[in-house]
Amino acid sequence: CLDKKGKVHEFDSNWRTEDCNDCSCSRDGIGCCTSYMTPVDYDEEKCESIFSKETCSYKVVEKDDHSKECPVHSWVG
Repeated sequence: CLDKKGKVHEFDSNWRTEDCNDCSCSRDGIGCCTSYMTPVDYDEEKCESIFSKETCSYKVVEKDDHSKECPVHSWVG
C-alpha cells in the first residue's frame, strides 16, 4: 500500500500517523481511523478541550486555570 505521503506499507501492517490516526494496509487498500476519543459533554462555558499530538488525546481543563481538569460526561470516537 502507498500512503498519502508516498510511503510504502506491507500488507497486514499497522501504523499511527503524525495526525494520530491508526492505519492498516490490506489487499483491499488502506483504512484509517482516529486513535483518540473526543470530549462532547462538558461545561463549554467554563472549560475547554486541548488536544495533545504527543499523547494523541484530549484534556478538558478550566479556561482560567489549565491546571484544573473538568469533568467530561460523554466522549465520542
